[in-house]
Amino acid sequence: MNNKMTAIASFTFFILTTISAEANNSSSKQQLTAEAQTIVKSFANTLKPTLKQAIQSSGLVHAIDVCATEAPKIAKTLSQKTQWDISRVSLKTRNANNATANNYEAKVLRQFAKHNSENTKSPLEHAEIINNEFRYMKAQLIEGVCLNCHGSTIAPEVEQALKKHYPNDNATGYKLGDVRGAFSLVKKL
Repeated sequence: MNNKMTAIASFTFFILTTISAEANNSSSKQQLTAEAQTIVKSFANTLKPTLKQAIQSSGLVHAIDVCATEAPKIAKTLSQKTQWDISRVSLKTRNANNATANNYEAKVLRQFAKHNSENTKSPLEHAEIINNEFRYMKAQLIEGVCLNCHGSTIAPEVEQALKKHYPNDNATGYKLGDVRGAFSLVKKL
């Protein structure tokens, strides 16, 4: 009888510990997701006004210069400030040195593109814990202003500036609402 009670107590302890760990993991994932969303919002809220100001003050060619220098600086500054690895990635890169998706990111980007083409109403974001890392991605969709540099028809002076900064540019031919790429964040746990 004593061995049976010990076995039941051990099993119950194991189940409760497992449930507790799963609850903590879920809570932790929610907190990390919220933190990642805040970082992405901060990145976008820093880059968008900077680009809009550059376009308004000096035109699209100047905005390309700003994007080439400022976007990587913003990512680096936020990474240092938050202790997250922050980047922007794409399947069709403009800057292959900084924006090439790894296998994991490419898989998630393809899922985003599929969901986007199916017109699902779910947000295009993905979060999971893998190998003691929290990974978060949020899609960047093509907006109207983006088509000036990422669309099918690009003004000659803009095309020239793109070739100067990005000689191996593959990031054109998009339509309004397409998935351009994603913010990709990683935090070691």
